Parts: sequence; C-alpha cells; structure tokens
Amino acid sequence: MSRTAPAPDADAARPPGTGRSAPLVAALATAAILATCGAVATATARSAAAAEAGTPPGIHVADGRIVEADGTDLVLRGVNHAHTWYTHTTGSFADIKAAGANTVRVVLSSGDQWTRNSPEDVANVVDLCEENRLVCVLEVHDTTGYGDQYAPDAGTLDQAVDYWEDLYPTLAGTEDFVLVNIGNEPFGNDAAVNQRWAPETSAAIQRLRGIGYEHAIVVDAPNWGQDWTNVMRAEAQGVFDADPDANTIFSIHMYGVYAHAATVTDYVEHFVDAGLPIMVGEFGWKRAEGDVDADVVIAEANRLDLGWLAWSWSGNTDPYLDMVLGFDAVNPSAWGTRVIDGPGGLRETAVEASWFGGDGPVDPPDPTDPPDPTDPSDDAACSATVRVANAWPGGWQGELVVTAGDAAVTGWTATFALPSGTAVAQLWGGVHGATAAGEQVTNAAWNGALAAGGTTTAGFIATGAAPTTAPTAACTAP
Repeated sequence: MSRTAPAPDADAARPPGTGRSAPLVAALATAAILATCGAVATATARSAAAAEAGTPPGIHVADGRIVEADGTDLVLRGVNHAHTWYTHTTGSFADIKAAGANTVRVVLSSGDQWTRNSPEDVANVVDLCEENRLVCVLEVHDTTGYGDQYAPDAGTLDQAVDYWEDLYPTLAGTEDFVLVNIGNEPFGNDAAVNQRWAPETSAAIQRLRGIGYEHAIVVDAPNWGQDWTNVMRAEAQGVFDADPDANTIFSIHMYGVYAHAATVTDYVEHFVDAGLPIMVGEFGWKRAEGDVDADVVIAEANRLDLGWLAWSWSGNTDPYLDMVLGFDAVNPSAWGTRVIDGPGGLRETAVEASWFGGDGPVDPPDPTDPPDPTDPSDDAACSATVRVANAWPGGWQGELVVTAGDAAVTGWTATFALPSGTAVAQLWGGVHGATAAGEQVTNAAWNGALAAGGTTTAGFIATGAAPTTAPTAACTAP
C-alpha cells in the first residue's frame, strides 16, 4: 500500500510486549562480533544439512507451492502490520495471533524514506513472531512507487538489498519462519521504469543469495503492487529462473484494479497454471480509487489454497483499511470483522505452521495407565498448556493452547490456576469462567471441533505480576 506519512497515533496505552528479545538485543548491542559469528555458524550448519537434502533450509518452494522444511504445505493467512510507524505497538503481534492469523507481514524501513529500523529492533520483531507462533514476512517499505512522480523519495531495490545486507547477521538461521520480502511495491506506474522490474528484481535476488540469504524471497509486483500492466505476470518465470535457489514467491497487491471477480480469478489462476508460487500480499475492501471485491479475493485464494494477507491491522490514514481501531483488539472495524470472522476468514481457514511445535507423535494407549489430563504427553481426550506471551509492570498476556488427543473432539474445557494476586481481566478465543480449582475456559462456537492432534488457542490479559513458571493446565472433552 502506498504510504506518505503515518497518522497520529491516538492510542499509545496498550502495554508493549517484552517478548524474549531483551537478551538478544543486549547481545547485539554489546557483543556484535560474537552474535555475527554465531549466526553465520548456524547458517553454515543449516546450509550443509539443506545441501545434503537437496532443498533450501526452512520454508521453500516445491512444485509451485510454498512448503515448510519437512514438505508440509504452508498457506499464509494473516495480516499486515505497520510496525515501522508504530514501533511501540508490539502487543499487536499477540493480538494478530489471537485473531486467528498464522502469518504477519511486518513493515520495516531502510531509512531511505522513513526512520530506519535497527537490527536490534528487527531482532525484537522476529522474536515476537516466534513467541506468538507467526510466520514473519519482513518487507522494506521505502521502495514503494519507485520512479513514479508521486514517490520522489522512494528507494531502489538495490538500496533495499543494502539494508538486507546489514540485517543478515540478525536473520541468518531463521529460514523456518521468516520470509524476506525485498521491497514493497517497488515500481509505480511509469511505463519505462516498469520495464526495469524484471532485471532489477532478478539482480536483487541474486545479490541476496550472494550475501548468504537462504530464506524464501518474496517479490512484489510493479504498478504500486497491482501489476495492472501485467509486467510481473509476463516476466515472472524469468525472474524465478534467475534465483539460484529456485525459492522466490510472487506477491500481488489487490486494490482498486481488482474490483471485478473475473480480474481476480484470471490473475491468480495464471500463476497457478504456470506452476509459479503466488500470494496476495496485500488487499483491502475500499480505497479512494474504488471498492475492491474482497470477498472474491478471499474466496478465490481459498479455493486455490493460496496465501492472503489483509492490509492492515491499524494506524492507516484511510480509516476503511483499519482492521481494529486504535490498535485495540477488542474494537474491530467492519473490515476487521470480515477478515477475522467472516466466511473463509482467518479463524476458519488459517492453520498454524507445524514448525512452531506441532503435536509430535501420539503415544499408543496404555490400558494400565489411565489418562492424566495434566500431562500433555498422555493420551487424554485433550491437553492444554499456558504460557506467558508478554509482560509489563502490573500486568501480562497469556496464551492457552488446547490440543486434541488421538481422536477428534467436538468441544473442550481447560482449567488452570493463577498465582495469588493475579486475575484474568480479559479473554478471547473462548468462554471464561471460574471454579474452585481456578480459571476455566470453554471453547468458543468456532473452535470447539478439533481433528485428532489439532490445536487451537485462546488469549488473555491478566493483572498482577507474570508468573515465573507457566501455570499447569488440564483439559477435558465431552
């Protein structure tokens, strides 16, 4: 999406998440050489393993599809988050996860148009993605509209790669859950400039590979991301072939150009038929230039098992595009309600990447050992765990993960006890109650049915000090 300046942020009250990034930030600040060496050593080890397997490490392209390291299909479903203009809203990562997303596309700045995000800040973003079990698509926004009269300060893809080069020690070894989106909407509408999209995108990909990046690379279309002149459509195969790792994903942004169902269908089907990986990296439902057939974008992407990432969580100058108002997760807009809870939306279709912990193998039943619902490894109908996702003075954010056992369940109830002086103030993703044993959470209408081994999450805000040890949780199913 084109962006000239952030809107004033009227809601700075949400406490920021601390995540697990503080030690990493300190390490980067005080021992950069050691951090760099460690990252490169990790990347080298992963490279050797990947070379032996004959595939790139982590998320990669296979037969025109996006898959995880183990070959599991990965369909990216989530939200864009304007981090670079609202760096204090780190609690949004947990909120986006609680909305059902499996992916967040994070806006970064190389410093060419906006304030540069430092390696320490990017390390914190990556840590928040991992903590909240979100695939992290990192993008440099300063390339938006390059060469267009309306974007005189936009940077080139080559400048974006300069920034990625600085970030390499931070990102090496994160290929399992981080994708590198070289530059947002890197060319505007100037026809002559757009002819440079293919060669300059190919060169940027090759520079990243030369630096050492083994991540899946995402490239945006020209024409402010909408490719209405079909430059990316015509040149995509050549750009894909230019990647020595054959690990490039194409991203189309669907705004006013995609007001008609046939236009949406024709574009994405072309890539699927050609065996080229395509995702809808941004889309909305209203813009100043006209409405977008967002229902068709969602339906067609779902029909073809393609990824889609809605623009955007909050903070837009165009109020139609805010999914929640003022970064407040309990105050969704009509657009946010559509994306999160509407037909084919996030809660209905997003599946968490298996790399984040999955369920592992299920032990065979032991008739001499009755199930223990407090033991997640035991063969109960379901199990539950609680973790501290974020914390701040006087409060903290928790995540409850419920996992079905070796058979499907149609409903569940989880219980856990909090330390004295701590109480749940707000909960989403379930129905909250209390018993003599402590907190009780029963499934919501949309997340009670779980396949064998399937998982769902609920989130909550609690008052008081965060526990140093995660509360023990139990689960029962009818």
